[in-house]
Amino acid sequence: MSKRETYESKTEQLLSPIAEKFGVEIYDVEYVKEGSDRYLRAYIDKPGGVNIADCENVSRALSDVLDAEDFIPDAYILEVSSPGLGRALKKDRHLEKSIGREVEIKTYKPIDGQKEFAGVLHAFDTDTITVARGEDGAERIFQRKEIAQIRLALDF
Repeated sequence: MSKRETYESKTEQLLSPIAEKFGVEIYDVEYVKEGSDRYLRAYIDKPGGVNIADCENVSRALSDVLDAEDFIPDAYILEVSSPGLGRALKKDRHLEKSIGREVEIKTYKPIDGQKEFAGVLHAFDTDTITVARGEDGAERIFQRKEIAQIRLALDF
């Protein structure tokens, strides 16, 4: 397991009882470097969405636990927020909750001359993601290794 994965996993373990206490669920945890700064981001959610008080309560409690555990030697910025409307679908649990919803897919390399696709998430397994496109509902199967990003579509 990489250092990043270790930090994310340990943070998610520490966050779990905090999330339960405040009635939210953990959507994702990521440890990233952007420019010269490192960020530890916890994304939380609940039915109807989270509000600023949810984020503040979880952030304060998580910050205290992280200070006590002190397992990340580097300086970092802690952020707690909602995953947002156009949330990335990184894990199987994200995909499971999004079956039947409109998604946008970006691929690493062009497929049939394009790198961006949209449709309704129909199914997934270990290797593939199936999306129903257009009014005819034609299915397109993508290999997971081809997908750079999949997120919920924003519909305004």
